Amino acid sequence: MAVLKLYGQSQATCTRRVATVLHELKVPFELVPVDLASIKTPAYLEHQPFGQIPYIDDNGFELYETRAICRYIAATYGPTSGLIPTEPKAHARFEQAASVELNNFEPYASKAGLELFKAKVYNMTVDKTVLDTNLAILDKKLEAYDAILGKQRYLAGETLTLADLFHLPYAPLATSGENDIMNKWPNVSRWYNELIARPSWLAYNGADKVKTTLMY
Repeated sequence: MAVLKLYGQSQATCTRRVATVLHELKVPFELVPVDLASIKTPAYLEHQPFGQIPYIDDNGFELYETRAICRYIAATYGPTSGLIPTEPKAHARFEQAASVELNNFEPYASKAGLELFKAKVYNMTVDKTVLDTNLAILDKKLEAYDAILGKQRYLAGETLTLADLFHLPYAPLATSGENDIMNKWPNVSRWYNELIARPSWLAYNGADKVKTTLMY
């Protein structure tokens, strides 16, 4: 049987999000490095028309957009894992939580996190206005998260779902450097530290040093 191929960059945030879900479900896969200079070429655009990473090739089935990929992986390789609940009310709570991540977390954590990443990895000057503005908005969003997580273990209820994993890897980026926003609110801190302690997340630490093929 062909091994699922993940086309991306080992240190890229969205590539790592997909890889974390693959590790979570112990799905054998091959990480195929993409030369970022090639992503706007006609050959690459045949696979990803927006010229972005990552995309997957699962035995001839190609798919792009990170969250769509993760949903496909969970439905195909972990239908009983609970990462996408099937009971109607539980599924609705999952979709609610996934929408919360997409609209109330990602826009602000990504902007703040990428500023901190540029400073840490490339020694670039931080755009303090971008950083401070987005951290302030994120802080207010996490206050609501704290209320939600004060009533339940995970964002969609008492079991882990993709909605929780979708927060990786921007949550660690947003709390890097001197900033520790993910540990400011107690319930958020408990939830966040549980996520980053998961073997599926730790399996990909130091991804720039791992072999190209990651197999179980």
